[in-house]
Amino acid sequence: MADDLATATRSGPGRLLIAVYGIFAIAATSRSAVQIATRFGDAPVAYLLSALAALVYVLATATLAVGSRASRRVAFLSCAVELAGVLAVGGVSVLVPSWFPDATVWSSFGVGYAFIPLVLPVLGLLWLRRTAPQPGSGTSR
Repeated sequence: MADDLATATRSGPGRLLIAVYGIFAIAATSRSAVQIATRFGDAPVAYLLSALAALVYVLATATLAVGSRASRRVAFLSCAVELAGVLAVGGVSVLVPSWFPDATVWSSFGVGYAFIPLVLPVLGLLWLRRTAPQPGSGTSR
């Protein structure tokens, strides 16, 4: 039963979703590490938000890949936090651009990344819903 659940999460489109999350985890981690190490004083809030985004992407990648019942809960929370972050940071960066002297992964709703940061958590949440166990059956849809 648990193995069926894990397989459902990381099969088919789930593999692509995990791969894209993995790419974003590497990209956001690398970007924020370089920014914090070399230019932290220029835009500390933006760089710390990029580091937060990196942590969310790493967590989402790992928990989607595991696919257990507990990891699915953490993946759901990761995707929800990511969506809230993209919407909040995206909105503030558009309305008050002076607060962001340098861009984050989530600035302007992810425009620097072809809006993938805006779409990715929605796809993650939809995939988790689609592969959720059916009530009473112990299997995924």
